[in-house]
Amino acid sequence: MAKSNCPLCGTRRAKRTCPALGRDICPVCCATKRHVEIACPADCGYLSSSRAHPAAVVQRQHERDMRFFLPRISELTETQYHVLMLIQAIVVRHAKSAIPAPLDGDVADGVASVAATLETAGKGIIYEHRAASIPAQRIAAEISAAIGDLARRAGSEGARLERDAAKALRALERTARDARQELTDTVRPEASWLTFASRIMAGVEPPAERPAAEAESKLVI
Repeated sequence: MAKSNCPLCGTRRAKRTCPALGRDICPVCCATKRHVEIACPADCGYLSSSRAHPAAVVQRQHERDMRFFLPRISELTETQYHVLMLIQAIVVRHAKSAIPAPLDGDVADGVASVAATLETAGKGIIYEHRAASIPAQRIAAEISAAIGDLARRAGSEGARLERDAAKALRALERTARDARQELTDTVRPEASWLTFASRIMAGVEPPAERPAAEAESKLVI
């Protein structure tokens, strides 16, 4: 019996049985959408094999991602990098369940508003900058709460952590604004950064949980 086309891309032949979707999908979608659009179970044979022997398409995608990402974080300190990864994890996790779903522009505006608030506070002025859209405001609220918690736990180093957070947020803002031009997602170009962020944070645990825990542990000792 001939295989039908993959239900995800609609073009390639569906040759792999996906236990998460309960349908056959093509090998390319299996390789590139796992843990991004597909909630793969831990016992999936294709998932296990991919960890041991990454497909060429996955390796090429990773190389493209790193060419985009690394220049934009090259000037961050180690602490600022860990803050960026923590915030990125928070945004990715939020986006998976938010209604309406945020777009890259909402992410950029949300993190920019928090960065501006922190920068203003660093000058001795208390003023909360507000994002324009509701999705951006919700993202900003989650980020602000996380940074506020970290700053409180950092004690006397709280002010320095907030300065580092502002730098990290500006770097994240740049990646969110630039993604559509450099990492265009052909399905949802307006969410190219969100797709990219989900992809690079994918792992054994749910994508947003492990990096967030690791980053937080390195920020607060």
